[in-house]
Amino acid sequence: MNMINSTFLLRFAVIVILLAHSVPGMFDNGINDFGNLYLNQVGFAPAGVPIAWAIKLSHVLCALCLLFQKYVKWAGGITILILLAGIVMVHFKEGWFVVGGGRNGVEFNFLLIFVLLTIMFSTELSNRVSNRVSNRVSNRVK
Repeated sequence: MNMINSTFLLRFAVIVILLAHSVPGMFDNGINDFGNLYLNQVGFAPAGVPIAWAIKLSHVLCALCLLFQKYVKWAGGITILILLAGIVMVHFKEGWFVVGGGRNGVEFNFLLIFVLLTIMFSTELSNRVSNRVSNRVSNRVK
């Protein structure tokens, strides 16, 4: 398996982001706080803490899947669903900008979603482009 391919830089960036967004909270009580102080308060009680842990553990699992290029579509799809839920529940009401023109907006999740989609479907997209180019070349040769 070739870990360094056309999506390596994107995969590496997402791996760093997912791990940085999840691992520290495992050691500083951030995940429990997210579960108790946010998820339980918005209607997920008493399951807020387990849901928070599931979300953060899924980020770690997605990072590993991206690193080893295994189950990328499943891991990416689950992560995209979590990012969409974050947009709906937290970020949408704050607007577009994370910083600058606002605070805590959707732009970061939006970018991550499209980076994950690019990684998830890069092989299919690459094959389609290659096939179109091959077909055009072969049609011109005839």
